[in-house]
This record gives sequence, C-alpha cells and structure tokens, in this order.
Amino acid sequence: MQTQSAFRGLVCTACEEAADPGTERCPDCGGVLVAEYDTDAVDSTADLRPFSAEERTSIDEGETPSVSMSDLADELGVASVALKDEGRNPTGSLADRKLAPAVTAAVQRGADRVATPSTGNGAQSAAAHAARAGIDSKGFVPSRCPFLNKAMVNVHGGDMRVVEGRYSDAVAVFEDSDDEFVSLAPGQPFRIAGGTALAFEILDDRDTAPDAVVHPTGHGETIVGLERGFSLAVETGLAETVPRLYAVQPTDCSPIADAVADGASDPIPVEHPDTIVGPLEVPDPAAGTAAIAALDATDGEAVAVSDEAVLGGAVDGCEMGPEVGATGGTAVAGVRALADRDAFDADADVVLVNPVAGSKEADLLRSHLMSQGL
Repeated sequence: MQTQSAFRGLVCTACEEAADPGTERCPDCGGVLVAEYDTDAVDSTADLRPFSAEERTSIDEGETPSVSMSDLADELGVASVALKDEGRNPTGSLADRKLAPAVTAAVQRGADRVATPSTGNGAQSAAAHAARAGIDSKGFVPSRCPFLNKAMVNVHGGDMRVVEGRYSDAVAVFEDSDDEFVSLAPGQPFRIAGGTALAFEILDDRDTAPDAVVHPTGHGETIVGLERGFSLAVETGLAETVPRLYAVQPTDCSPIADAVADGASDPIPVEHPDTIVGPLEVPDPAAGTAAIAALDATDGEAVAVSDEAVLGGAVDGCEMGPEVGATGGTAVAGVRALADRDAFDADADVVLVNPVAGSKEADLLRSHLMSQGL
C-alpha cells in the first residue's frame, strides 16, 4: 500500500498484536484493528492518517462546521456546547469520512468491486466513493432502509441487494454471499480511521480539547476512532488531554449502553430491536467490545434514550439552529440525560456529533410534529 511515512501498519485494540494492512480483524484474537504510527515521525495531525490527500479516494469529505448551541449550553448549565455537523459531508453523513479511507485501501489492494452491509448511509457513501475510484460497489441493505439511500446507491452507479427484514438480516445475506468483492463491512480498520480524522478536526475547531464528546452510536467504530485520534494527539504532543467520550443509543436498541450499565465488557445483543432511528438500529455492533473499552479508557459513559426523547431532541435542536434529524436528536437527548446525571461540570466544553443530515430524516420529524397537531 502507498501509505504515509508515519503509518506502521495495524494493531489490535484487544491483544495489541500487529497485523498486516490487508487484514480486517486481528488474526490472533478477532479483535478490532486500528492504524499504528511512528509518533517520532509526526509533525501534525495530517501525518496521522493512513493515506495522503493525494492518494486518498475523496469527494471532499470532512472540514464540517462546528456550530455553537448557546441555548443548549444554558439549559444544561455548562460553559459551551457545539455541534460538529457531519451531515454537511458530501453524501450527507459521517459515513463519508469512514468510506473514503476504506475504499482507498481496497483500491490499493487491487479491488475492482467493494461491498458492505448497511442500514443505508454506509451503502450510499460506499457507492459514491467507489464511483469516484472507478470501481464497482454493492450494498446489502434491509427493506426498511430509507428510499433516499436506496435511490442514491443506484444514482452513484452502485449495485444493491435489498433484504427483507432488518439490518441483521442484511448482514446475514452479506456474509453468505457468493459474490466476489473486497469487504468494507463495519468494524474494518480503515473505516475506524475516519473516526480518528473526526477527532483531529474537533481539535482543530478549538484552541484546546473539549471536555466531552457525545456521539450517537451504532456499531461503535466511530467511538473507537475518536479515542484513538485523541490519544494519538496527546501522545504526539498535539493535544494535552483526551476528552471523555459518551455513547448514546436508542433505548430499544442499546447493546453498548446496556453492557456499560451492567458493567460488562462485551455488548449485549438485542434480540428484537425496534427504534425509529434507523442508522442506530444495530443489534450486535461490530466494534462494540472495542467501543466499550474506549469509553472506559476516557472515563466516559453510555446512555440510552427513548425514541420520544430523540424526536424531542431533534425538533429542539433544529429550533436552536443546526438542522438535525432523529440521529442527531439522539445526541441532544443523550446530552440532556447525561446532564441529569451530573456528568458535566459548570465550566465544561461539550461537543455533540450530528452523524446524519436532518434533511435525510425529515419524514420522521414531520410525522412527529403532525402527531402533535402541528
């Protein structure tokens, strides 16, 4: 692979064994892999990425705005709240950060076709980045995947298998497929590198690291990436502290939050997931164990919030300025629940992550308002 000079390969988050860059999971223990760097060769956060800007398959993802939410800060009793609006990425979600390096790695391995199971946004982003790279793609999505995602997979030239049922059904068909492709499945190390890049941008948005980052969580791979990014920044002298990380999940699909509440180190799979927040309806997260370890390493926490609180958080979030949907509303509901637990000091600087553009989930919010007679 044509990687940056500081990149040294992959290392397991569980057993710390090194692995080849073409490996999806640790060959020794099956753990989640992350990128490893020669910290002595690092001068800036730009060096802490596996691929240079010139080598990366990109549609100009990243560099999203950090929007101040002063009204929410006043409500919570903290010094400041900002929302990192990942809905401003090219295909409208944080998935673009993750699929850019993942597709790049696949192309450098000689792939002419890539595929991933997805609740929707990942398949759309994979199709867009594969098209940019001039290769084929296929998304395995559940029938409940939003029409917008399905349409845009095809618009970007991607193939698609719509599987009757929910996300776990799509995963099963993906895993049993006889098709030939390079996997971009969640939990893959170069997808996690997208979360690492997000951490660096959060640092770039401010003079010092925030005290806390609150992230709506499905597979947990972004939580792993955030912890890795902040830790690398501290290790290389580019930041002084690692923020506490907080994962938020819908109550009816909260395998990570349930495990944290029970003091377990592995996620507790959800047998019958049922939440309106489609991107977060992940009953058995691919990076769940590593995400729980990342939360613990930062003295963070996980919290589950009801769909009703999520919808309320989304509408309130939009009224406070940034346009968020149900997924972003999960962050608003989560930070409120955490504040009720006295998770934040009065001088805290808190960052919320909005993973998906509000316009992608407008029907949910409109239905919610109509149910209230609006």
